[in-house]
Amino acid sequence: MSDARFDFGMIGLGVMGRNFLLNMADHGYAVAGLDKDVQKGLSLEKEATAKTTVKAVKDATEFVSCLKKPRRIMLLVPAGKPVDSVIEEFLPLLEKGDILIDGGNSHYTDTLKRIRYLEDKGIHFMGMGVSGGERGARLGPSIMPGGDTGAWQAVKPMLEAVSAKVNGSPCVAYMGKDASGHYVKMVHNGIEYAIMQLISETYMLMHLGLGLNNDELHTVYKKWNEGNLQSYLIEITSDIFLQTDDKTGGRLVDIILDEAGAKGTGMWASQDAMSMHYPVPVIDIAVAMRDLSVYKEERTNAENIYGNPVQKILTDKDSFIAQLHDALYFAMITCYAQGLGMIQKGSVDLEMEIPLSEVVRIWRGGCIIRSKLLDTFFDIFSKDKTLANILLSNSISGEVKNYLPQIRSVVSSAVNAGYPVPGLSTALNYFDSYRRKHLPVNLLQAQRDYFGSHTYQRTDIPGVFHTEWDGKDD
Repeated sequence: MSDARFDFGMIGLGVMGRNFLLNMADHGYAVAGLDKDVQKGLSLEKEATAKTTVKAVKDATEFVSCLKKPRRIMLLVPAGKPVDSVIEEFLPLLEKGDILIDGGNSHYTDTLKRIRYLEDKGIHFMGMGVSGGERGARLGPSIMPGGDTGAWQAVKPMLEAVSAKVNGSPCVAYMGKDASGHYVKMVHNGIEYAIMQLISETYMLMHLGLGLNNDELHTVYKKWNEGNLQSYLIEITSDIFLQTDDKTGGRLVDIILDEAGAKGTGMWASQDAMSMHYPVPVIDIAVAMRDLSVYKEERTNAENIYGNPVQKILTDKDSFIAQLHDALYFAMITCYAQGLGMIQKGSVDLEMEIPLSEVVRIWRGGCIIRSKLLDTFFDIFSKDKTLANILLSNSISGEVKNYLPQIRSVVSSAVNAGYPVPGLSTALNYFDSYRRKHLPVNLLQAQRDYFGSHTYQRTDIPGVFHTEWDGKDD
């Protein structure tokens, strides 16, 4: 196969890479795939739709030579060293003007280094976030490309074709300069962590606190998904409670171990927010709770020492479920507020020029955090592209005020009954802190100056001050 007749190439034919390539073939593009695992290549050709042009290639040289110029090659390999290894392997085979796209979950700082490294060699490199899981990759994901504008224009028609659509609008857009694509995807996944934590807390309160069984839980979440909580994560939560375990015949959710790791993008979102001094506490606590969950043996020992204090939540079930609905809606708004605010801050600090209205627009379809709320956010950011925080919008403030009493009541009931709700309580505390003109940080600053001469500012006189505190040497 020496004729260059393929439009697009994929390196890495795992489920995501294979499905993305098959999606592209279904839209009329001739595609070629390469993977060290021969079986994955065979699966690619076997799963291809009839009369589409799909080819699995075994050799790197053959792979590159079969692609039309400029070559458009996407990598879907694990983040980190594997990406660099693929780049070094293929560099001698590429020519100036060829395009490499990293579609995995690389850290944006690594992507920026690769952009600089390859641009000196005449190779266009893009970092591109892809969200939607394996089903989304096959039928239409949300796609977040950033960086090289020339490369974007060269692949734009292809990406628009394979992306999810909302009212005919493709869920792909140019995310901005440099490593903006992977930056946006990182924050997307941080929001995902936070919302999953919040939903899990509502599950705990209904299952253990109210005694709802799996069928009842399915019904609640299904109903929630028909209203203003409509979202992909609520939808799949509803489905989960009906899944039967093929080994025991019981419900699968009841025998899944309560341990979850926190690595990659969700953790990076928390770390990077701290590095830029931007508060995303609901994302932070979601990462921390995954970390805590891993210490199963310690948690078991602690329960043996201290006992399990939880008790039934003695209230009208329907009323409490309605309060939970409103509390979750309130908390989800704060998750998006923190994540979108972080993107706005990062865009300025890192000079990426990320169009926030476009971010929200393409998240409305295909991606894991798609929800009805994003339609409202899209309208808001379309009118005010520099809005610092969604909570400052009059379009949102009315709903937030309406649901504030419900989340207070839910958090209070949960705490009094002994149930940990760190996500819901953090969302509430973030809001209560964000909407206060004065915080008790004046005392904190006094303490810092007392023990470390760190100085402080005053409310009445401009400048920086230090005090020799009375009793400092006591």
